[in-house]
Amino acid sequence: MLFKTGLICAIASAALSTTAFAAQPADLVFINGKVITASPTRDIRSAVAVKDGKIVAVGGPEIATEYTGKVVDLKGKTLLPGFNDTHLHAYPLSKREIEPAKAKSIAEIQDMIRKKAAELGPGQWITGYGWDEALLAEKHNPTKADLDAASPRNPVVLMRAGGHSAVGNSLALKLAKIDAKTPDPKNGLIEKGPDGQPNGIIRERSDLYHALVPKDSWEDLKPTYMKEMQRFLSLGITSFHSASSTIDDEPVGKGGIANPGSGLTFRRFQEMAKDSGYTLPRVTMYTSWPGAKRLAEFGKHSGDGDEWVRLGGIGETFVDGGFTGPSAWTLADYKGLPGFRGKGRFTDAELQEIVDSSNKNGWQMALHAIGDAAIQQTINAYAASLKKMPRTDHRWFTDHFTVMPPEATMQTMHDMGMAIAQQPNFTYNLEARYHETLDPWREDHTNSVGTPAHKFGIPVAFGSDNLPIDPRVGLYTAVTRKGPSGVAHGYADEAVTIDEAIFRYTYMGAWLSFEEKTKGSIEPGKFADMIVVDIDPLTAPPEQLLTMTVEQTYLNGKLVYEAR
Repeated sequence: MLFKTGLICAIASAALSTTAFAAQPADLVFINGKVITASPTRDIRSAVAVKDGKIVAVGGPEIATEYTGKVVDLKGKTLLPGFNDTHLHAYPLSKREIEPAKAKSIAEIQDMIRKKAAELGPGQWITGYGWDEALLAEKHNPTKADLDAASPRNPVVLMRAGGHSAVGNSLALKLAKIDAKTPDPKNGLIEKGPDGQPNGIIRERSDLYHALVPKDSWEDLKPTYMKEMQRFLSLGITSFHSASSTIDDEPVGKGGIANPGSGLTFRRFQEMAKDSGYTLPRVTMYTSWPGAKRLAEFGKHSGDGDEWVRLGGIGETFVDGGFTGPSAWTLADYKGLPGFRGKGRFTDAELQEIVDSSNKNGWQMALHAIGDAAIQQTINAYAASLKKMPRTDHRWFTDHFTVMPPEATMQTMHDMGMAIAQQPNFTYNLEARYHETLDPWREDHTNSVGTPAHKFGIPVAFGSDNLPIDPRVGLYTAVTRKGPSGVAHGYADEAVTIDEAIFRYTYMGAWLSFEEKTKGSIEPGKFADMIVVDIDPLTAPPEQLLTMTVEQTYLNGKLVYEAR
């Protein structure tokens, strides 16, 4: 009897053991790779299992036997979380636009203008975005004379990369009623040539041109917005913070306005996500300051939305200009320009009203502040508001943080739980402009990560602000502090390791929008938003980061991009 009972127990035990170790079903099983989890503990693994759009297991070779499903053999390549760009502008391509960002010279821009003029006919506006004098063969800004030579019978306005300045031709200047006697507009500057006449460039107030350009409809621009967002997937961007968004198309009386235009809004992002079958990157939407009344009428606040489209902070609302102008607001004179320190956009009282109203209505803050004077003013306003209306875990941040502010300001940021959305690629793109405008100390500490993060413990997340939209450039510059010249810029301690740079371009982007529990790293329970790259960024020479290829992009466990 004892023998029989023992035999039954042994059989039962064996059955339980078999059940316990039976392979579990999964949709995808990634094996034989290097898995950079980008988790807070920075674990490195080799295999991942995915089911129903989420990661269910992360580990080593045992994953292949513990889970069954479609096997993705990484063949030694690297799997890491999709990038989360914390500051990005999705631009559509109107029928009247050229693409100067693709030009390598002013001559090429002129050819683009000539072709567009022939296509549209005389009198029609020609627009475009993305020229960068540092990348043009002539190494100088295009001027009205350059544009006139290409198309004297069409008004032309082209935005510089970064969006802080624009150049128009003579006809555009005439239509905007700008001549040698026109005073500088509020918060802007009209550049003049040696002859005292406007040279076509306007800093910070391109609206003087663009207000005259016929408006495209949302229906016309929507497909080009979606195409641009699909392009982000080829760069490994599975989430981004849209820095140019409004609530304008909400109903009048509930936050909206009568003629909302064709820009990006909460409703339109939701529409595009649905129409794409949820195959576009996830979006956290900055909301441009709409005024206290409209914000209160809107009724929603930061965090509202879903896993695809959610409301982020009040931003990118400019506290100052930028260095693509240049008109960032600094505490010291620009180099070679005695008395010029850029411009602030608000009085202390005006800025405080924006912050207090946003705080009262439950919003996160995400204001644009580039110069150290602007950062100081912004942090003072944040601190004053939080002292009056305390909030726990608010994650308010300054967007950009280009010129390092006084240590007292950074200490306040640490003490009150503030953060930074940083663009390390600015050091790459704007190295010449910083050298021209900033004293050596400020130049050395531009776009700093080391001091605010390591010395003061301030959370820092990475993004691009379209200079360019390419995480590879951000990673490279964060690690090397080098621009196209190949010369390392500034204080070496502002650089970070590649491991930390990836963490700040993935996990910390999710943290900034309160989503670190659902995305941003390769951990069980999180969305399977992952990319496969052709090199091991942790061990490859930094220069290889600039040519690293995203071979596959997965969103919610679905393959949404594959390199051809």
